[in-house]
Amino acid sequence: MSPLLAFSWNDLADLALAFFLFAVGLSLAYAFVRLGGTLGRVSAFIKGTQDELLPVINKTGGTVDRVNAQLEKVDLVTDSAVDAADSVDTAIRAVSFAIQRPVQKIAGFATGIAHGVAALRVERDVGSAVQRAKEAAARREAELAEELRRVDSERP
Repeated sequence: MSPLLAFSWNDLADLALAFFLFAVGLSLAYAFVRLGGTLGRVSAFIKGTQDELLPVINKTGGTVDRVNAQLEKVDLVTDSAVDAADSVDTAIRAVSFAIQRPVQKIAGFATGIAHGVAALRVERDVGSAVQRAKEAAARREAELAEELRRVDSERP
C-alpha cells in the first residue's frame, strides 16, 4: 500500500487542525507582542507623569509649609489687627494664584477625557473625539477662569 493511499480524511482533518492551531498561535504571539509594547508605552507615560507630578506636589507642600509659617508669624504679630488681616489676605491670594492655573488645567483635562471618551463611543472616530475633548477642556478652563474672576471681584 502506498503512502498516498494510506492518507485518509481523518489525516486531512488532523492536518487542517494543526495548521489552524499554528495560525492561532502565531496570531496570539503577535497580539501579545503588541500588547507588551502598549503596556511599555503606558508604563513610560505613567513614569513620566510621576516624574513631572512629584516635584509639583513637593513644591505645593513647600508652599503650604511656608504659608503655615507665615500664619504662625501672623499669630505673633499683635501690634495691629489691620496689619494682621492684610498679611493673611496677601498669603491667601498668593496661594490661590499659585494653585489656580493647575486646578484649571486638571479640571479641563478631566472634562476633556470624559467628553472625548463619550464622543469616541458615539462616533467611533478618534480624530473627532480628540477634537471634542480639546474643545470641552478649553471650555471648562474658560468657565473656571470666569468663575475665579467673578469670585475675586466680589471680595471686599
